[in-house]
Amino acid sequence: MGARARRRLAAERALAVTWVPVAGRAGTARERVRGALFVLPAVALAVFVLGGGIGATVLQAFGLLPVVGRPRFGIEAFTARPGEIAAAIAVSVSVAAVATVIAVVVGTTAAMVIVSHRRSSRIVEALSALTVTIPHLIAAATIGLLLSDAGVLPRLLGIPSESWAPWVGGPLWGAAIAELAWKESAFLALIVTGTLATRIRTYDETAALLGAGRARRFRHVLLPLTAPTILIGAAISFVYALGSYEVLWLLGRTSPEPLPVLGVRLFQGVSLDSRPEAAAVALVTCVIALAAVAGTFAALRRSAAWR
Repeated sequence: MGARARRRLAAERALAVTWVPVAGRAGTARERVRGALFVLPAVALAVFVLGGGIGATVLQAFGLLPVVGRPRFGIEAFTARPGEIAAAIAVSVSVAAVATVIAVVVGTTAAMVIVSHRRSSRIVEALSALTVTIPHLIAAATIGLLLSDAGVLPRLLGIPSESWAPWVGGPLWGAAIAELAWKESAFLALIVTGTLATRIRTYDETAALLGAGRARRFRHVLLPLTAPTILIGAAISFVYALGSYEVLWLLGRTSPEPLPVLGVRLFQGVSLDSRPEAAAVALVTCVIALAAVAGTFAALRRSAAWR
């Protein structure tokens, strides 16, 4: 047996020995009960706060908790502004989806650079950790000062205001997408790095010993094993971008309004009749977010790494 064949056999044995399910063992019934009791106070508080808020929103949206007058069930709050709500859904979902896709690509790439232990890995890791700590409001103001027609970037490049692309307040929502993608890519980079730092690194090294190149290792080893983490991070990023008010209000257009901006405007309206309409907009946002979370868990159930 040649040296190459011996190395291949040793690598296959190492892979067989080191492979364990990523999710780990389920634990005994007593351990599961103890773990459930530990998290019960936090879960109960979250259910009380979120359940109470969503419940009040549902009642107000359907006319069962009016600000003035007698309760009367109806769907007038949903049908009062059909055009505005439809446009808000299209804008919010589009901006959140595009920002999430960019964040996944950039964040996963940054995570690969961080775990590569090159000279640039520490710089990328430090930038990701620093970006996560910046509040979205400050990040949105920074992007606005950088990309506006009279901002820092066009001045540095010597481009006049009338020739600069309408990033802020433009039809493509470029500045808002850039801010959300920038912030969420740093978040995704850190959580994917945490996944890659586990036994997955051993699988990658074993595949390299078997002769797999970087592209094949990424496609057949790293990507399938990090897919659950990427999906969960993408769902969190999408839901946050969907409900982000300050970023879309500062950097977006005045019309059509995204869901959070429309909901806040209706809630702050002078007429009390707009309160149920604001609750209806908030309920539509919750339904879209819950649908995204449900779709994520449905996709996770099909993942071998998650099982």
